[in-house]
Amino acid sequence: MGTVYLARSRGGRAVAVKVARPELAADPSFRARFRAEVAAARQVGGFHTAQVVDADPDAEAPWLATAYIPGPTLSALVTADGPMDEARLRALGAALAEALEAIHACGLVHRDLKPGNIVMAPDGPRVLDFGIARALESTRLTATGSAFGTPGYLAPEQALGEEVTGAADVFALGAVLVAAAGGRPFGDGTPMGLMYRAVHEAPDLASVPEPLRELVGRCLAKDPADRPTPEQILDELGEGVRDPAGTVPPPTVVDAPATPRHPVPPGFGPPSPDSVPPGYVAPRDSVPLGHVAPPRRDSVPPGYMAPPLADSVPPGFAAPPPRDAVPAGFGPPVPALFVPPPPVAPPQPVPEFVAADNVYGIVVDGAGICLQLLDDEADFTWPEIGAVRYVRTRRGRWLRISVVLYDGTEYTCEIDGRRAARVDEWVRGLERVLARFLPA
Repeated sequence: MGTVYLARSRGGRAVAVKVARPELAADPSFRARFRAEVAAARQVGGFHTAQVVDADPDAEAPWLATAYIPGPTLSALVTADGPMDEARLRALGAALAEALEAIHACGLVHRDLKPGNIVMAPDGPRVLDFGIARALESTRLTATGSAFGTPGYLAPEQALGEEVTGAADVFALGAVLVAAAGGRPFGDGTPMGLMYRAVHEAPDLASVPEPLRELVGRCLAKDPADRPTPEQILDELGEGVRDPAGTVPPPTVVDAPATPRHPVPPGFGPPSPDSVPPGYVAPRDSVPLGHVAPPRRDSVPPGYMAPPLADSVPPGFAAPPPRDAVPAGFGPPVPALFVPPPPVAPPQPVPEFVAADNVYGIVVDGAGICLQLLDDEADFTWPEIGAVRYVRTRRGRWLRISVVLYDGTEYTCEIDGRRAARVDEWVRGLERVLARFLPA
């Protein structure tokens, strides 16, 4: 839908700014969806989503600024650390159910819950990207037969273009838990194949721990009425979040490395207790190391005279220079605080690749890759994408593009260029954009 920039507010706080693509801003229906996104994000707050800082849905290029949430996406975390165990799956499921409960309480449906839209923040998972969220009463914004969301996490009623309720988010939650456990509920393949299996075939739950398999299976039920509500999921998972000792597992995040401490050279710093030579016995009247005993009254040498008074300073004596007269470069170091300067110009547009025929389409830009099949779309952000493969087919007049995610899922589209020269132009444009956003 657009490009996300990491920026700073005038006060220096980090914010994420989502700017819509110019060609989309000219579409009145898109502006209506973007306005709904802003309204949705403003309503859902607390620790479930990122707080909205500012927005302008009516700008020439509509934009939305939210608080920046540090941490990896769930997709990147599973790729880096491997599948989650039962305890962490329970904690993740309970946190996401709590987030969905807050979202649905505002009369909203997220519609695109997936590992790439979940940031594992230090205080727990945050659900992001309300790009296709809709108010329950605003079904007129959804065109008949259109499917919004990501295949593989798309509920059957979404794939069929039927009425969508909060139960669709529960279906996506079940698919997210399967992915966090290292599996793929409906396997790999094209978006249409994934949607077909979500509608007609049973999910693959082999990767889910046995104690959670029944609950995840109910979340992935074909009939929305057979799925549990977020409150029921919390009832089943809430107590299980605690371990037998009664403690809650820590949040699953990638911690930043600690600031290294510079080693102290030998011979510097306070002496350690083991540095005293063996057999050493301190004198009876000695003072403990590191302390200075006050002089005794009878220790003043005979004939000692007190220092002269202030008015007895010899003439011509100059007072020491004030503290601020120390030459530059001398004296104790002063800590430096770096404040980044504000941006002097708005972000420049990034390269973009677009190719389409009457069935398939693909858009590649700074936000990621969007695959289109008729009225259906599948959006993937760069942190989710592991590789992009492409090959000319049918005597060079077609271009087959495969998007491979880090979790192993592969999405393929084949676009008719009609002429080999056009396909060659597509390949050059695709290579140029991938070189920037997905270097080898």
